[in-house]
Amino acid sequence: MERTNKNMKIPTGEIEIIASKIEILGKCKSTLPFEINTDQEVREDLRLEYRFLDLRNEKLHQNLLLRSKILKTLRDKMDELGFTEIQTPILANSSPEGARDYLVPSRLNPGEFYALPQAPQQFKQLLMVAGFNKYYQIAPCFRDEDPRADRAPGEFYQLDFEMSFSTQEDVFKVMEEVVPYTFEKYSNWKVDKGPFVRIPYKEAMEKYGIDKPDLRNPLVIQDVTKLFEKSDFKAFQGKTVKAIVVPKGAEQGRKFFDKMGEFAQSDEVGAKGLAWIKIEQTGEVTGGISKFITEEMKQKLQKDYQAENNCAIFFIAEQFETAQKIAGLIRIELGKRLDLIEKGVYRFCFIVDFPMYELSDEGTIDFSHNPFSMPQGGLEALQNENPLDILAYQYDLVCNGYEMASGAVRNHNPEIMVKAFELAGYSEEDVKNRFGALYNAFQYGTPPHAGAAPGVDRMIMLITDSQNIREIIAFPKNKKARDLLMKAPSKVDEKQLDDVHIQLKKLTK
Repeated sequence: MERTNKNMKIPTGEIEIIASKIEILGKCKSTLPFEINTDQEVREDLRLEYRFLDLRNEKLHQNLLLRSKILKTLRDKMDELGFTEIQTPILANSSPEGARDYLVPSRLNPGEFYALPQAPQQFKQLLMVAGFNKYYQIAPCFRDEDPRADRAPGEFYQLDFEMSFSTQEDVFKVMEEVVPYTFEKYSNWKVDKGPFVRIPYKEAMEKYGIDKPDLRNPLVIQDVTKLFEKSDFKAFQGKTVKAIVVPKGAEQGRKFFDKMGEFAQSDEVGAKGLAWIKIEQTGEVTGGISKFITEEMKQKLQKDYQAENNCAIFFIAEQFETAQKIAGLIRIELGKRLDLIEKGVYRFCFIVDFPMYELSDEGTIDFSHNPFSMPQGGLEALQNENPLDILAYQYDLVCNGYEMASGAVRNHNPEIMVKAFELAGYSEEDVKNRFGALYNAFQYGTPPHAGAAPGVDRMIMLITDSQNIREIIAFPKNKKARDLLMKAPSKVDEKQLDDVHIQLKKLTK
């Protein structure tokens, strides 16, 4: 029979079936909870409750198929580079790695708990001691953190890898080989090639107000504190003053500046206000706090801060760290509202030289990054320097404003390890009790080692240009870390609690 009804707009358009019998294999309710392939907005909670239907949506379906291909590519590339895939335990011990642990009660050991690993950190270091020179795995990680658009609550996956006898540069070369290769294979955007730009943490905070800068945004933050030292403007006196120069910003109307001021004072940012001026095409200073800008100050702005005619300048005055943070958020928002973000490109950089320690909210010394990192300067630095001045061999890989990987040269010396934890308030006995496996292993000749862990979910989110990480995960949790499909977390019966020796405390409001 000659085919007469070809439809080349659909995948099966060249196939014609002449039916002689119909058998219904799976009945469907007459009304769907929502239209599957539609441009109409559907409530996310409804989509997640019926995720098995939501995943029939062509875009989501293709995201999951692409995820499978990307995972295979990552494994193939790591195999090609000589790495060995090794799985590490899910039931592990509690470890201070920056987030709350998920605890699992032990039935066989009353009153004791496992912790789901925040990362395979200790295990991969033990593998280095064991002589596996190049380890990797697509590792599940568990952290009790608040969800964000770019962070799945509860669990996520990372390409975890570690190498013996390696330096920071060796780790960078692996990431510069694997990451651009994967992005180029599955995206038609332009991809930065290695070596990626290296930006010290301190410089990143000064220029971008954040340790994960989006290099597609051309705006930078500049410190103009000295410029206002003798100014009559009382709001700036005794403050750190940051400035963002926006080329052609003078073309914006008053409404734009008012809206930016509202954004700065929003709960998201928390600024007391946002000062600004325009330098018109004629060179005249207008608007905002222009009456406090003398001719001498204007000339310095133009000579030393690249404030050319027809620009706008935004000023943030606060205590040092707060000024950096607010200026960073203002820079990001200006980039979005003025459409300054470079399109169709992945910009990578390494943030290096993180501080080893920071002050906690209680004013005590705490680790600022990975506690198992090697301090720059080794034991001598730990013994003689102010802890807050010590840098670590720690680094992040950043792509388009997202932290995409984190890693470090590891501390492999037990003496340095004990001293590093001592400065953070842990005794040697604490180290032996909490990290006994590492402490003991380091007594038996440990090779220097280093590694990193690119986030797989975030990588796929960027490759698919998704706005939310839940769009590339098969069964994600919602903004309150609830699985609406499986109704988790949920209450369990008394018998289950008795089995694991747990008694619930009555909650009081």
